[in-house]
Amino acid sequence: MSILWPVTLPQKPLRRGFSESAPKQLLRTQMDVGPAKIRRRFTAAVRPFAIILKLTSAQVQIFDDFYNEDCAAGSLPFSWTHPRTGAAATFRFAGDEPPSYVPGGGDWWTITFNLELMP
Repeated sequence: MSILWPVTLPQKPLRRGFSESAPKQLLRTQMDVGPAKIRRRFTAAVRPFAIILKLTSAQVQIFDDFYNEDCAAGSLPFSWTHPRTGAAATFRFAGDEPPSYVPGGGDWWTITFNLELMP
């Protein structure tokens, strides 16, 4: 993995708004009679994260360049520290929504985005 999370950006997200969910690995099949059948669909799945960062205007530009150029509009995986465990991990931006930028007053911005921890 040659793409690294920029050292000039925060290394941990804000606790407010942070979430990590277990991967969705089950397949549920409704039966004509009796309880539904549930089985594991696969053994490896992505783990979704919701991330919020508080950045200065200069850091917003660094993040924007990282997202658009280094990660090819969020399509390429990158290395970062797992926010909860502190272990090295491989993430990618979730393709459902691009990052959202909200002014926070003065030189501050709040950026919200979704990541997937790669298996």
